[in-house]
Amino acid sequence: MEMIKILKRPVISEKSFALAENGKYVFVVSKEANKIEIKKAVEKLFKVTVVDVRTVVMKGKVKRVGRKFGKRADFKKAYITLKEGNKIEDFKGI
Repeated sequence: MEMIKILKRPVISEKSFALAENGKYVFVVSKEANKIEIKKAVEKLFKVTVVDVRTVVMKGKVKRVGRKFGKRADFKKAYITLKEGNKIEDFKGI
């Protein structure tokens, strides 16, 4: 799987920025990607050393507009822990 297809986008939230200060970063990744592929993609793209990868599949929320119901798509998040001293500079600028 290509690197671009594995990492979709960073998660931008208060919790993810608080984790980034401790060397942990959160990304939305492809649902088909496994931990090994995610680790290789992050290491190659950002030139850092990854210590740990944890993944979670988030279920889409059911939303309602008037009488109609819809569902957001399910997605997969990856929590990336970097080696002490490494950081992703691009993440802070978002």
